[in-house]
Amino acid sequence: MTEPVLSLEHATRRYGGFTAVDDLSFAVRPGEIYGFLGQNGAGKTTTLRMIMDIVPPTSGTVRVLGSTSPRNVRRRVGYLPEERGLYRKMKAADSIAYFARLKGVPRAEARSRADALLERFGLGEFRKTKIEALSKGMAQKVQLLSVIAHEPELLILDEPFSGLDPVNQQLLEDMIGELRAGGRTIVFSTHVMEHAERLCDRFLMIAHGKKVFEGTLAEARALDGERLVLVTPDDPAPLRGVPGIASIAPLGGERFALLLNEGADSQAILAACLQHGVTVNGFGADATSLHELFFRFAGASPAPDVQREAA
Repeated sequence: MTEPVLSLEHATRRYGGFTAVDDLSFAVRPGEIYGFLGQNGAGKTTTLRMIMDIVPPTSGTVRVLGSTSPRNVRRRVGYLPEERGLYRKMKAADSIAYFARLKGVPRAEARSRADALLERFGLGEFRKTKIEALSKGMAQKVQLLSVIAHEPELLILDEPFSGLDPVNQQLLEDMIGELRAGGRTIVFSTHVMEHAERLCDRFLMIAHGKKVFEGTLAEARALDGERLVLVTPDDPAPLRGVPGIASIAPLGGERFALLLNEGADSQAILAACLQHGVTVNGFGADATSLHELFFRFAGASPAPDVQREAA
């Protein structure tokens, strides 16, 4: 079995009497995009800082690229912190080359890589533009290019989509996909579930510092059970207690989610709608979104810091 690129075993981080990360274990496989999901304050950034050896775990083990001392493999890792840090007076190409040199890339090679990356990702004409003159989206792209210029094996990205408009979020998603296609392993944290749903091979859900789920979207949906969507102008309350229906939840407008018990017969449930006088304008299977799964597994209520993006 291939050794994980990154793993935590019973990692805990306490600050005085507060436990930010509580007995957390997970593993990231080579070449995958791994999402780290949770509300603000769930412990995501603290975990990433333990991985980067910025803060040590109070107890437990962190292993990065086969080493239990992450500091020893830092040159093989690219890290984009939540707090961005570009020198605003520096030109785009100079900034990328500078960070590459900090990771041990020779001067001439660093300059060559900076120019090549800017061309590859559509910023070639801005190579001599100062960071302060770039748009926020462009500056964020330069920041990410600064993180990958030394060609790391593992990328750790803390809230990489934060503050970007939808167009630049899509551009960043495309960049992450291209980097994975080039053989990188990528771990990114987010509180916006749609990014993870589109990008991730697997993901970890964390709430109050604890793991609540790790696996694929298909595995999460299998645990949640089969779901039907009923479109009706009527109150579906008469369906409560119908055999096979575990719960009914509003989805907005005239749409309602019917969560089914294992082995439930959807045709029998459709017949029950008619028997109970519930008008059926739409009826069919529907895949539960990662956004909904998170709230179900984490036992949380939707909050301002965990938002669904507009379709």
